[in-house]
Amino acid sequence: MSFSAEWLALREPADHRSRNAKLAHAVTSYFEGWRPITVIDLGCGTGSNLRATAPLLGPEQFWTLVDYDAKLLAAARECLTAWAEGSAEKDGALVLFKGARRITVSFRQADLSVELDDVLAPGANLVTASALFDLVSADFLAKLIAGVSKRKSAFYTVLTYDGDQRWTPEHPADAAMLAAFHAHQARDKGFGASVGPSAPDLLSEGFAASGYTVTEGDSAWRLGPEDEALIDDLAAGFANAVAETGMVPAADLESWRAEARTGCIVGHADTFATPPVG
Repeated sequence: MSFSAEWLALREPADHRSRNAKLAHAVTSYFEGWRPITVIDLGCGTGSNLRATAPLLGPEQFWTLVDYDAKLLAAARECLTAWAEGSAEKDGALVLFKGARRITVSFRQADLSVELDDVLAPGANLVTASALFDLVSADFLAKLIAGVSKRKSAFYTVLTYDGDQRWTPEHPADAAMLAAFHAHQARDKGFGASVGPSAPDLLSEGFAASGYTVTEGDSAWRLGPEDEALIDDLAAGFANAVAETGMVPAADLESWRAEARTGCIVGHADTFATPPVG
């Protein structure tokens, strides 16, 4: 499972503005005074999650960015260097300077479906990800929760799809299209059958059962005319996924494709889980 750097760049502005502000504040409050802080970013893509999360944390940060796709890791290095106000190389790591922060970034290529336990290094203060966990299996989520809990790391993930999807203008085939999309999403994306929209609940329930304090917040995309390129790309991908299922009659699918869309709501949830004190 991988996404293109172009798609990740297209969605980044919507991702950043849609993050739940209350949870972001909770992350800042929890880690206030921590120096340094170590972070593992799962499925990092081009580093968007670091660009949005690093400003919430303290002046000295050590990040490990993990992705299966070597091309995305190379793009992450380039994008982060461009984002920072200054950068340097040190012992194979990228050192970024942004405001008052010094952020040391290591890059690791790994297959999370089989290397998760190795990736979750002891001593990580925070495990984070963005727009990932609706694409993994229930077994993977259980292993993730167990691994994070064992290490007593905090956990912060954003933009996990929750099943809500509404298009403007509405179309008679919307409900059938969404049902077919969810059927497609449940297919194996490299981790086994995907949990899809149940991911936010599974994360919250799993961490709560491990004694964590869990907070959730809405982070839905609310896209309008200014997001035309993203809406067009999203609608095309949505329709292509539906077509692969064969669940929607061709005439209905083509009618849906033919209608120009001016807006869309895509539901997401953010989750912040902190380990029990002591």
